[in-house]
Amino acid sequence: MNEFANLPYRPCVGIMLVNHAGRAFTGKRIDTKEGDWWQMPQGGVDTGEDLRDAAMRELWEETGIESRHVEIVARTREELLYDLPESLLGKLWKGRYRGQRQHWFLGRFSGNDPDVRLDAHDPAEFCDWKWVEPKLLPELIVPFKKSVYQAVLDEFLPLI
Repeated sequence: MNEFANLPYRPCVGIMLVNHAGRAFTGKRIDTKEGDWWQMPQGGVDTGEDLRDAAMRELWEETGIESRHVEIVARTREELLYDLPESLLGKLWKGRYRGQRQHWFLGRFSGNDPDVRLDAHDPAEFCDWKWVEPKLLPELIVPFKKSVYQAVLDEFLPLI
């Protein structure tokens, strides 16, 4: 990893979306070839973009959920970082980043399941989705993001 040690982290946002039952949204990525990994909506921040706006944009792009169905409750106090595993360094994001620095938001979903439309954008990010108990989230994500998911869970669980 030493040749990648000086690369920056990709600016990113994520959203833990919870429904009226206190379960969190997770989607199964279309491009996952190994493992049965599920993740919360997340993605890059455009230059100059407001973080909250970026989180709502990513949620819309990945799930088709409109902002009118979401109330933002909280944001993580600090950025959360993760490094890519060696097998992905130099391959993802055109090799420009060593990992991601993420701000996470907690959102309450006021819509109904039909308001989730994975096919709202082309290409789609997720091929399936489900509501899960938040405590299960760190077990569902790819291992190299587990510490980020645990930190998000630790901070947001009391607010759900």
